[in-house]
Amino acid sequence: MVQFSSTANPSAPAGLKPVLIVTGGSRGIGAATAQLAAARGYAVCVNYRHHQAAASGVVGSIARAGGQAIAVAADVAIEAEVVRLFQTVDAQLGRVTALVNNAGILERQQRVEDIDAARISRILAVNVTGSFLCAREAIRRMSTRRGGAGGAIVNVSSVAARLGAPGEYVDYAAAKGAIDSLTIGLAQEVAAEGIRVNAVRPGFIYTDIHASGGEPDRVERVKTAVPLGRGGQAIEVAQAILWLLSAESAYTTGAFIDVAGGK
Repeated sequence: MVQFSSTANPSAPAGLKPVLIVTGGSRGIGAATAQLAAARGYAVCVNYRHHQAAASGVVGSIARAGGQAIAVAADVAIEAEVVRLFQTVDAQLGRVTALVNNAGILERQQRVEDIDAARISRILAVNVTGSFLCAREAIRRMSTRRGGAGGAIVNVSSVAARLGAPGEYVDYAAAKGAIDSLTIGLAQEVAAEGIRVNAVRPGFIYTDIHASGGEPDRVERVKTAVPLGRGGQAIEVAQAILWLLSAESAYTTGAFIDVAGGK
């Protein structure tokens, strides 16, 4: 069992528990990140869109282990819902000090010649617009220029941004390429305001997202192409995320950690 630490992350003001929002936190990498963060002293908001039972399960497991967490439904692609998400956290947990932009979607494997505009719009709305909106709300609370105490943002990109996902998810890969650009530009924009912005790029990780693409066992098919010879686990990505949020990475911004087994 994970043991909960009484030592809060130093990114929060002295004496206050750091507050983390994990978008898409009900399953997979998001759930692993929420649970690990709570174990390290964060008060955690588990954001979800549809999977209420799963989000409640994550919150319940955190509470049973002695941590503090809430679940908040919000579609990050909708501006008003993102604003409400952050206002809810303000009221129930306090001012956010850390954000993990993890919410993301993909659709069934398809070649570009068969993709329509509606699909592209859906992919970009969640993966890109959602990350921008959440980053905006976080900055408004964290920035020392606005009276905040600083903080950290970690964007969950993908090695697909480098590899392109041909024949499967070029639209998803392009959206994650946009996340990489967001990370680089935003890191420079807010560095002098006490905010660090970094990203992780997971590779072939055992999560439910592959079922959305129509191939639940995709990792098993492709793992032989990974230098380490296996798929990754959500907790391995979460550990990289928590390092980027922590004071141990205080001199790191605009950086990427590929958690992809050498792919």
